Amino acid sequence: MTGTIVNTCTIIIGSMAGAALKQRIRPEWQGVLYTAMGLASLALGFNAVCRYMPQSRYPVLFVLSLAIGSLLGTMMNLSGRFDALVSRLKKTDTAPGNNLAQGLSTGILLYCIGTLSILGPINSALLGDETFLLTNATLDLVTSAVLAATYGYGMAWAAPVLFCWQGTWYMMARMFGNIIPDDLLCEMSIVGGTLIAASGLGILGIRDCKTLNMLPSLFVPVIFFLLKYVAGILHTW
Repeated sequence: MTGTIVNTCTIIIGSMAGAALKQRIRPEWQGVLYTAMGLASLALGFNAVCRYMPQSRYPVLFVLSLAIGSLLGTMMNLSGRFDALVSRLKKTDTAPGNNLAQGLSTGILLYCIGTLSILGPINSALLGDETFLLTNATLDLVTSAVLAATYGYGMAWAAPVLFCWQGTWYMMARMFGNIIPDDLLCEMSIVGGTLIAASGLGILGIRDCKTLNMLPSLFVPVIFFLLKYVAGILHTW
């Protein structure tokens, strides 16, 4: 868990540093950073999809995942509930165009959804190798500083989310060992990349995809592989 703790701390440190510099950054510069984060989200999302799509053995699964997950998220009104929560946590911020809810959703996706953030805690649990997590921590330090320079101190709330996310993968790896299939990680990376790209569209003002409502899509591949595993056991009987 050492790498996860370091990763969590880097997000807090980066958020504090970026928010502190925010007061010294001109509004037009903040707009440039805002656009840069939107373009970066698009690039990271498309990169994940293009990287893992050729490896997918279930090319339709990500489509079903997005459809089913988005429908469930909309029915639960995750975006509305999250906005209400953020409004209670958010401090006064007079920066034009600031939207902490959008910043947090983008940050959480960037921090949590990716090969390093998923494979990192698994390698830490199974091999004691913290390399992926420490690499991810370095990237998140820079990303959190840039995001906080646009959205403010509230971006630090993404840190406990990352800790719970990576901690969950760590505990799963400790309990279940090597049974987590590579195919599952591949499918989750495709769906996650799509969500990151969707958040980029929202930041750039092209289209508000309500990315938070789409988050349940990440769990559809998990359910699919669980059902597939149970079906295989029943078939052997």
